Formats: sequence, C-alpha cells, structure tokens
Amino acid sequence: MALTPQDIGRIANLARLELSPGESERMLTQLNGFFGIVEKMQAVDTHGIAPLSHPVAVVRDVQLRLREDVASEPDQREANQRSAPAVERGLFLVPKVIE
Repeated sequence: MALTPQDIGRIANLARLELSPGESERMLTQLNGFFGIVEKMQAVDTHGIAPLSHPVAVVRDVQLRLREDVASEPDQREANQRSAPAVERGLFLVPKVIE
C-alpha cells in the first residue's frame, strides 16, 4: 500500500499540520518506507509459532522485571486541565476532525 502526495496532504489536513513541499516529500518517503516494512513482516508465515513475551526468550529463560501496578504520581487532573480550552466532567473536549 503506497501513499500518494494527495494522501499526505489529507493526513496533514486532518492533523491540522502545514507541511512545506519538502516536508511533504520526506513524510511520503518515510511513511511509504514504514508501510513497506509492515508488508514484509506480514508476508512472514508465523502460523504455529507461539508469541514471545520477550525476544531474548528464544535464546534463554528471561525473568521479567515486573512491579506492582500502583499509582506513583499524585492526581493532578485539575491542574493539567486549567489551560485546556474546554473540559467537561474531567475530560478534555476536542473538535471533531473526521469528516
């Protein structure tokens, strides 16, 4: 799936970005390169292969360093939302961008 310059223009418009022609060209090259890598990965037959929790697990046993799932930072929602243009019931309100 290759993107076209028109696709980049539409994506930039939806993201409310102004891209120069040079930036658009670089973005087109980078995104098409990314999609090329994804297509190569999708072409690999992985049927019957169990997913790994860690890539090194193939070579040796790996003990994951897990920690307790506890909040370590204080709740600063109100302070963070003070500068927001619109907030309702603790949620940021954003304009609809999908046409």
